[in-house]
Amino acid sequence: MNITSEDTSASSRRSSPLEVLRIFLKLGLTSFGGPIAHLGYYRDEFVVRRKWIDEHAYADLVGLCQFLPGPASSQVVFSIGLMRAGYLGALAAWSGFTLPSAAALILFAYGAGGLRGPVGTGLLHGLKLTAVAIVAQAVWGMARTLCPDRERASVAVVAALIILFSTSSVMQIAAIALGGVAGLWLCRSGAAAPSGHVEIPVSRRVGLTALAAFFLLLMALPVLRGLTGSSAVAHFDAFYRSGALVFGGGHVVLPLLREAFVTRGWLSDDTFLAGYGAAQAVPGPLFTFAAYLGAVITPAPYGLAGAALGLIGIFLPGMLLLLGVLPFWDSFRRRASAQAMMKGVNAAVVGLLGAALYNPVWTTTVHSPRDFGIALVGFVLLTTWRAPPLLVVAFSAAAGVLSGLVFG
Repeated sequence: MNITSEDTSASSRRSSPLEVLRIFLKLGLTSFGGPIAHLGYYRDEFVVRRKWIDEHAYADLVGLCQFLPGPASSQVVFSIGLMRAGYLGALAAWSGFTLPSAAALILFAYGAGGLRGPVGTGLLHGLKLTAVAIVAQAVWGMARTLCPDRERASVAVVAALIILFSTSSVMQIAAIALGGVAGLWLCRSGAAAPSGHVEIPVSRRVGLTALAAFFLLLMALPVLRGLTGSSAVAHFDAFYRSGALVFGGGHVVLPLLREAFVTRGWLSDDTFLAGYGAAQAVPGPLFTFAAYLGAVITPAPYGLAGAALGLIGIFLPGMLLLLGVLPFWDSFRRRASAQAMMKGVNAAVVGLLGAALYNPVWTTTVHSPRDFGIALVGFVLLTTWRAPPLLVVAFSAAAGVLSGLVFG
């Protein structure tokens, strides 16, 4: 199976970057619900309605993007734009899908400082309680999917303990690496070879160049930060490193970004979690939370320049890895060792997110039975009633305001 636009069952004509931008801008304005919902929107738009790609090819593409570090739904967006209109199409697709939510979060960043008094304080606290419910749902769902047996559950618990009892940011990387090693040891059985064939028009030379750029930036940015003392380089390095280590879903970026920014004193836990809660209310990718962080962070650059730096920094590693792996993906994914390693890594990130649910999400947000009740209702709405995140945001914000007015 070949998933280049010329050979799919879709219309064989290529699209212009402007057409791709228009279609993905519409999706960026309307795609609420998080990464899993986004994949459903894409399937309806490009497999069912426009027939740009067939069902099997789409499933293979999603499998690739879920395997790699980075924001899977945005990597699928980038890939579809690439297939349809080349590299400019990939950029147009990413821009259309990403910029609406980024703009909304930048506006929130500028307005959040003006929220004062019982109403404003209650609203911000309600958004923080939204984060409790959302992260708890993510841990619950990911644990059921990615830790279905005792081996992977054990890997998740060990990873959580490493994070909970350590104070070094290096231990997050160590926990993920140990998860990969444990996967190679414990998770080789039951791995079926994937079917199908994935091919996207990216040459091996481009792929090797992208991989080299990914690793060069990963190693050089900390050195450059130390040599220059530049806060701009330090911010970009923090965003880039966070984006490069996100396995298993967008919510996993929460502990990485918190470790990168809050523990260094660049912003407070309250500001961080209020923005994370607000990010649940906008359509598009969760990674646009980086635009909010870039806008409110200190020291400079912040504001629009900081937001742009955050967006580029957090998305760039995932796109470089995607371009780097595409020419080699079909043969690599068939190796049992690669599948086993990723099982261990995914289990480790469940532990990482579980540790973050306790600290900082729970410890800095739930201070009373009322707080616990609001978070519990939000969690049940998400997991049992299947309510959209936007509704949970509205409920938590309203409950936070009411609690602030009544109880002060």
